Amino acid sequence: MDEKTIRQKIRTFITRELIRDGEYDLADDEGIITGGLMDSFALAEFGVFVEDEFNVYIPDADLTVAKMDTLDQMVARILQDLNE
Repeated sequence: MDEKTIRQKIRTFITRELIRDGEYDLADDEGIITGGLMDSFALAEFGVFVEDEFNVYIPDADLTVAKMDTLDQMVARILQDLNE
């Protein structure tokens, strides 16, 4: 799976399922958690989605604001596991 596909799947999941606004134009470097779009509960939901969708397990220690605040960070983390 390529980066563009991963990025689109994550963007769609976040806008439709987590912030519940499919029309929201989520930027790649936008602070999703620091900007108030997601909370820690939504971040846990995101972790489950990643495991189901990409077969990538992200440990709780990595599901943090510092490591998962932007779409760019999320995509990079998934690609890291997929490329191992």
